[in-house]
Amino acid sequence: MNILLLGSGGREHALSWKMAQSDLLSKLFIGPGNAGTAEVGTNVQLNPNDFDEVKNFVIENSVEMVVVGPEEPLVRGIKDYFLNNPFIAHIPVIGPGKTGATLEGSKEFAKKFMFRHNIPTAGYLSVTNKNIDEGFAFLEKLNAPYVLKADGLAAGKGVLILDDINEAKEELKAMLKGKFGDAGNTVVIEEFLSGIELSVFVLTDGHGYLILPEAKDYKRIGENDEGLNTGGMGAVSPVPFADEEFMAKVKDCIVRPTIEGLREDDISYKGFVFIGLMSVKGEPYVIEYNVRMGDPESEVVIPRIKTDLVDLFKAVAAGNLKEKSLEIDDRTVTTVMMVSGGYPGSYEKGKKIGGLDKTSDCIVFHAGTKYDGDDVVTNGGRVIAVSAFGDDKEKALALSYKNAEVITFDKKYYRKDIGFDL
Repeated sequence: MNILLLGSGGREHALSWKMAQSDLLSKLFIGPGNAGTAEVGTNVQLNPNDFDEVKNFVIENSVEMVVVGPEEPLVRGIKDYFLNNPFIAHIPVIGPGKTGATLEGSKEFAKKFMFRHNIPTAGYLSVTNKNIDEGFAFLEKLNAPYVLKADGLAAGKGVLILDDINEAKEELKAMLKGKFGDAGNTVVIEEFLSGIELSVFVLTDGHGYLILPEAKDYKRIGENDEGLNTGGMGAVSPVPFADEEFMAKVKDCIVRPTIEGLREDDISYKGFVFIGLMSVKGEPYVIEYNVRMGDPESEVVIPRIKTDLVDLFKAVAAGNLKEKSLEIDDRTVTTVMMVSGGYPGSYEKGKKIGGLDKTSDCIVFHAGTKYDGDDVVTNGGRVIAVSAFGDDKEKALALSYKNAEVITFDKKYYRKDIGFDL
């Protein structure tokens, strides 16, 4: 079958790399893709948020399935757009409709969903300019640090964790005055959960579901988890502390109630559910939902899946995922993200990337790259994710780092302590 994958990052390269291995695939288009996806499929100049453009391409190229990589088209309602257009309504879109995507598009919506379905999560209060005094009072009841989250999508920058109560109050005012644009019209104040984070991924057709390999990613730019938040500097899968007992709790207390809750709320959902978790003294709590695969978690989760991903997507579309099983590689996969100098602040693009032909015993996933003639050049803050298998975390990391040294571009940077806390 002909498939269109929307997106251009490391997640999309990992998905396209895996989908390209399927015998069920006739042609894979990636829109807009990057220099890495061009090696496993056909890049097409599409804006994933221009639904008319996507529709025209799908019709003209006999596309039989659309897989949505990033969250924004889902939150904007691309699934509903397809369902409401008679010319493309028969083409399955892997990803939730607009209501389901609100699990990521609105922190307040997600918190209400969790409380309604008794899914363990931190206490919270939603604040607007109308009840800001209530927000100040709520902050004073909490112990530091104080967690402030812009309700809407803020490109991964809308979460603040602050140690000082006065600073928290000032930032609350700033967020409500537009610090993060419309995303901060409502701010969710959350109780801080102390523990260690991990991400769990679920593929569902709204009834059946498969729990994919878990992963732990590293968000801070600096080693020892210091400095500014980024989109992710590396990841490890499996996560050692997520043993059989812990994952049984995740399944029973979080995954099952989430899928059942969507059904009870009459929310049609066919796609990925990304559950950001905190292990608090061995008990799982939900920090957030995302409605797509993570990045850079995809670069360690997808390689561990042995099962045909296109076959799973077909089952999601047909609603018979319960009939499928998942085969997972027991080995560890690690990824190290190479980023542009200056990221996550200002950085330059167009730096020539060398050494890609000298890597070995690894998978090089492109995140922010493009072709400039015959050269591959940087085209984003996060540039290359170097993934590797190993019998354990140390062996996998050794290969990831060995190959990260081989790849070159001006002002390249990567953390050298991924997995340090596991």
